[in-house]
Amino acid sequence: MLSKALWAFRTSQWTSTGTTPFTLTYGHDAVLPVEVSVRSAQVAVQQGLTPTTYSEAMMAELDDLKEERLAVLDRMQVQKRKVIAIYNKRMCPKHFQEGDIILKAILLIGAKDPRLGKWSPTWEGPFTVCQVLQGGAYRLHDLEGYIQIRTINGKFLKAFHPMI
Repeated sequence: MLSKALWAFRTSQWTSTGTTPFTLTYGHDAVLPVEVSVRSAQVAVQQGLTPTTYSEAMMAELDDLKEERLAVLDRMQVQKRKVIAIYNKRMCPKHFQEGDIILKAILLIGAKDPRLGKWSPTWEGPFTVCQVLQGGAYRLHDLEGYIQIRTINGKFLKAFHPMI
């Protein structure tokens, strides 16, 4: 089964590249076993060639393969730019200033209260931002003024809105 799965993987066209891995490796499409038994036009042409003519044709295809690989690289870069644009459109950067009151995500695995189970809180705090560092990192202190030793990335923080 593994050989059949690999054959299907190698001869399936990928959306990102627009071609098959087999074509990128050998420069031409794979000849399916059914085509050999039915004697398709591609197989008939290949069998009519002498060994030297066939090897020359294969080398010519490999020379053209460089252009195909460059075209595939361009298609993949375009697709990556599209993915980045979609991600950035949804991404909302968080910026906090000194004195902002925020909540911090509970990051420790196993920090759930066994009595509460899945209803355990996922945020702790409130905290106050006491220092804004480079790269979106923050130093916090709790409401009693105790400064947290470890800095935390802004993606694990959210603004605290007290209920009135």
